[in-house]
Parts: sequence; C-alpha cells; structure tokens
Amino acid sequence: MSEASDRVDAVAVTLAGIALAHPSAVFASSFGAEDMVLLDLIATHAPAIGVFTLDTGRLHEETHTLIARSRDRYGLAISVYLPDNARLQTFVNAQGPNSFFDGLEQRRACCALRKSEPLRRALSGKGAWVTGLRRDQSTTRADVAVEEFDSLHGLPKFNPLADWTEGDVWSYLRTHRVPWNALHDRGYRSIGCAPCTRAVEPGEDVRAGRWWWEHPEQKECGLHRRPAGHSRAIAAIPEATNA
Repeated sequence: MSEASDRVDAVAVTLAGIALAHPSAVFASSFGAEDMVLLDLIATHAPAIGVFTLDTGRLHEETHTLIARSRDRYGLAISVYLPDNARLQTFVNAQGPNSFFDGLEQRRACCALRKSEPLRRALSGKGAWVTGLRRDQSTTRADVAVEEFDSLHGLPKFNPLADWTEGDVWSYLRTHRVPWNALHDRGYRSIGCAPCTRAVEPGEDVRAGRWWWEHPEQKECGLHRRPAGHSRAIAAIPEATNA
C-alpha cells in the first residue's frame, strides 16, 4: 500500500471515528481545495457529519457555483449561515462597504460580523467541528494539531489534514476526480471573500493572496483564533473501520 493511500485511509478512519464519538459533529467548509478533499471523504466514510458553510455576502460567484455542484454530486445537505442582516446593515452604513482596507481593526471587525458571529451560531449545540486547516498554509497555522479543544466555542476541533502538504491535497483531488473551485485554475491558492482574495505569483506563500496588504502573522479572520489557555489535548477518538 502506498504512502498516499495510507494517508487517505488514516483521514477516513479519523472522520469515521469523529462521527461515532460525536453524533452532532459538523464540518465547516469554505469550498477551497482542502475542504473538497474532506467533503469527498465525509460523503464516503462519515456521511453522518453535518456540513455547513458561511456565506459572508462577499463570496466569489465561482464559490457559489461549486457549492451547488457539490450538493448535486454528493447528495449532502449543506447548511448556509449568513451574517445577521440588521447588524450588517448598521455596520455598512456606519463604516462603508470596504472599510477592511482601512486598517487591521476595521478588517477584523468586518470578519467578526461576516464570519465569526455566523460561525458561533453554526457551532451552537454541536459536539465537535471539523476543518481543513493544514500546518504549511501559513505561519499562523504552523502548530495546528489533528485533535484540539476549541476553548472559544467549548468543543473538540479536528483538523484531519493538518500534516498534509498542498501537493497531497491536489494529488487526492486529481486522483479521485473531485471538483474544485475554478479560481484555483487562475492562480488562487487560498480563497475567501472576493475583495480580500487575489491570485498569487509563482513562489509566493499559499495565503499570500489573502489580505495581501497585511503582515503574514496577522492573516487570520478570527474563525480559528486561539484564546489564551487554548488546549491542544483532547481524549482520543474511538477507532472505526472504513465505511
């Protein structure tokens, strides 16, 4: 058995174990390359894991197209969480639609409203959440563990692709003919909101196209913020055979 096959099998077993240990577990998908790997594996090995996405109101049309295509291909219910309309209207009226360009605090305020608050609602009452974080995506994610405890939301958090490389991700997508966001074919290696994402040049960091006007150590939207006292250790998930 190849190393790549072993790696895929390990993630499949992890996902099945999460579904077994946490019946209300959910997968937070942005429909980037990593998340399409996990969506494909969840559909095959752990369909009991719920799937949701955050529609910030500023997504690329290509992302919406992929969400619809994924629903058709996998037959999974994909819940969509949007910002609170009244709060968003107040914010835009006061700050303008593109205040995130004005400074770090303004950008974080926009992300908090469009991403962090909907995420809180999406995770409310859930037993665990799954993400596509990888360690080599950025300096802010270099110590991501496969299993963590998210003290901010008070539940276990799993990052099954933590030790995968970008090459591993694309090898899986191509081998298994998994659909991906058309923006990846235009040089976008990480995809978020349209105004805050651009294509990267050869040799640039994976997330160089996200908030490119900020320093690398600041490039997080708040979804994966780790408060003081954050714990990486949680109880081991039970073993589960591949479905």
